[in-house]
Amino acid sequence: MSDVLIELFSEEIPARMQARAADDLRRLVTDGLVEAGLHYAHAGAFATPRRLALAIEGLSAQSPTLREERKGPKVGAPQPAIDGFLRATGLTMEALETREDKKGAFYVALIERPGRPASDILAEVLERTIRNFPWPRSMRWGAGTLRWVRPLHSVLCILSSDAGAEVVPLEVDGITAGNTTRGHRFMAPDAFAVTSFEDYAAKLKKAFVILDPAARADMIEHEARAQAFALGLELVEDKGLLAEVAGLVEWPVVLVGEIGADFLGLPPEVLQTSMKEHQKFFSLRDPKTGQITRFVTVANRETRDQGATILAGNQKVLAARLSDARFFWDNDLRAIAQRGLEGMAEGLANVTFHNKLGSQKDRIERIEALAREIAPLVGASPDLAAEAARVAKADLQSAMVCEFPELQGTMGVYYARAAGLPEEVAQACKAHYQPLGPSDDVPTDPVSVAVALADKIDTLAGFWAIDEKPTGSKDPYALRRAALGVIRLVLGSELKFNLSSLIEKGFVEAEWSRLRNNQASFLIAVRAAKEYFSEAFLEKYAAPLERYRGTPEKFAEFFDDAMDSGLMNLYRQERVPELTADLISFLHDRLKTHLRDQGIRHDIIDACLAMPNSDDLTLLVKRAEALAAFLKTDDGENLIQGFKRANNILTQAETKDGVEYSFGADPKFAETDTERALFTALDTADATITPAMETEDFAKAMRAMAALRAPIDAFFTEVQINTDSDILRRNRLNLLHRIRTICLGVADLTKLEG
Repeated sequence: MSDVLIELFSEEIPARMQARAADDLRRLVTDGLVEAGLHYAHAGAFATPRRLALAIEGLSAQSPTLREERKGPKVGAPQPAIDGFLRATGLTMEALETREDKKGAFYVALIERPGRPASDILAEVLERTIRNFPWPRSMRWGAGTLRWVRPLHSVLCILSSDAGAEVVPLEVDGITAGNTTRGHRFMAPDAFAVTSFEDYAAKLKKAFVILDPAARADMIEHEARAQAFALGLELVEDKGLLAEVAGLVEWPVVLVGEIGADFLGLPPEVLQTSMKEHQKFFSLRDPKTGQITRFVTVANRETRDQGATILAGNQKVLAARLSDARFFWDNDLRAIAQRGLEGMAEGLANVTFHNKLGSQKDRIERIEALAREIAPLVGASPDLAAEAARVAKADLQSAMVCEFPELQGTMGVYYARAAGLPEEVAQACKAHYQPLGPSDDVPTDPVSVAVALADKIDTLAGFWAIDEKPTGSKDPYALRRAALGVIRLVLGSELKFNLSSLIEKGFVEAEWSRLRNNQASFLIAVRAAKEYFSEAFLEKYAAPLERYRGTPEKFAEFFDDAMDSGLMNLYRQERVPELTADLISFLHDRLKTHLRDQGIRHDIIDACLAMPNSDDLTLLVKRAEALAAFLKTDDGENLIQGFKRANNILTQAETKDGVEYSFGADPKFAETDTERALFTALDTADATITPAMETEDFAKAMRAMAALRAPIDAFFTEVQINTDSDILRRNRLNLLHRIRTICLGVADLTKLEG
């Protein structure tokens, strides 16, 4: 067994490409070795800004000898056919064997392919990997044909074993593989030889190169936290930035710099974002005030002045960047002082949301209408919810958000406060975007919840109305995320209402925008519904409908009259119910996924979805949780089997007899104590389950249903259903119907598996 060390040494590899490149190198080389018949114990890949490295342990010394038996032409076949077979196998006529089967004699070639040394295979695999490496972007340099992300300087490729290390013979585009590498570009630029991976990693560290990116990231984070603690500050965590910076340096040196006093008045999010995006700086926060007061930069070398020159240059560049941010901040505050936040939002009339759904201003109007409807349902003031909806997206017109789009919502909070708006309105400017994903926080303030729900319902209804639904893996408008947001908002605040009515309102608002912003669609809708309009309307607009194209004022008059004359009512009656049912089904599918992640089986969810008011998501989830808990008990599982037995017997009897056994079982026809005990148990359970279901106490209903397990088991054990007496048989089948009715009152247990 041998160990392999490969290093591809080049100019700087972009940080964002390093992790994938290291994984690609490991995958391509190891897959190639395995396909060639070699096996190995372990492989690890590493990346620094100037090198990709791969270490393979336990590689077999050579590939196995392969023996192949290949059937050839018939004996006596034309000579050209035999000659072609000999060329394909590389054998002579004397080396062929003759065999026979039912069809006669034929030639057989026994081909033996001897195993190949690992070094030969590795050379072929590595050359193919280098020439076909899947860089997102690559370049050529000099007169060669090789493409690499940046100019490739050297290739290190050695096989090491107990007998020593050998260089794998390999040449790629004039670059010959060797056993040497180089350390840090400035601190240890000379070449040195290595004999194994352990020797390689140790010598690199002495040459000021930390090979493992995870180790570099840990060094940066540990030193930054230590220096922050010494200053009484805390590091603002940013895992993405940490991974990126670890890909920019081979020998990380953490330096702490100061932010100019003139910029400390900027919002901390602005300071953090500006420093991160422009300079790749980490932020240090004062835990007492929450203000960003210093920054951390990571140099790629040690210096005699302990980084003073580096810090001075960085602080000078940072001051220029923060001057821009302060200019945006001051300009936005002046605009708000002059026009107010709603005045800033007026510019959204010129920003298209979607060509079929109008502008961002149109969307805000729809969200405002929905927020007013939702507010009473979540305990919010309708006026505050409407005001929050009007200004929630105003910061999209601010200079700051134009420069830093990731600050949308965050800046809205500051601008709303600067405009003197209520705190609930200010918080909604950011919170209405939430939750942005399955792990994001869910807003709890009623005003924020109302606007967040309105925003997501408008998104879903709008794109549903124009038939832009998710398909397969494609979801360009993030409608699955919006649906999950609706679900988490409703469940997070335990809101009790039927979503259907709100979704219908969303569709009405979306269709209004769609028709108003698309004359062609509107005219088609009017033509299709001409018989629905009054004679007065048709007389007023007797001329061809096309005359209103391109005349906004006349079209606006026509649009309003058409809507008032009944087009919107027709839409409500014919299109909205179908769209609503489809969107509710989509929400239910997303809810299934959400609950499955919490351990609730899909068949349990289906059983609860079949019950009334399934668009009340809080009610639906409470029912599903209670049923899931019930089925985890012995009584629950056994009762379900009893229910299924009763249901199967009853269904078969009803099919055979052509009647429904639902008249009502009579205790006076009960012959045994077991039968009478079941009547009593069903009466007791029904008296508990019915009011429990009305008060939505599903746990109590499940407990009452669990009490039926013993009497139902005893009934099936001791009582014969299909007896010779028609009266007794009919009464017992009616009793089974009662079991089915009581159990189905809790959930549709027929949908449960098992």
